[in-house]
Amino acid sequence: MHFHRQFNHSALSRRRRPANQPPMQHTHVYEARPRKDKRGVDLISDALPFGRLWYAEIPHAIGYAEFFSRSHDAVIRVYDNAGNVIETHEHAGEFKEP
Repeated sequence: MHFHRQFNHSALSRRRRPANQPPMQHTHVYEARPRKDKRGVDLISDALPFGRLWYAEIPHAIGYAEFFSRSHDAVIRVYDNAGNVIETHEHAGEFKEP
């Protein structure tokens, strides 16, 4: 048996980005969570090369997340020991196309 697949070319063309539209900018999302051993915070994100980093203080974790995402928009959420968000920081990427 031979199957022939038909493509809806009009649907494919609708999904393409117009030539004058800049590429989509992904937002990096970070979580700063207290460590269970009470020794600082873990900075967690899929944007990080190793998944998580340890910091002694929250401001250092926030600073690194902003630096690492300097060309992307970023949202940094700081959590307390109970798992509640206590702070949210938004960082606008610096290198955007006009």
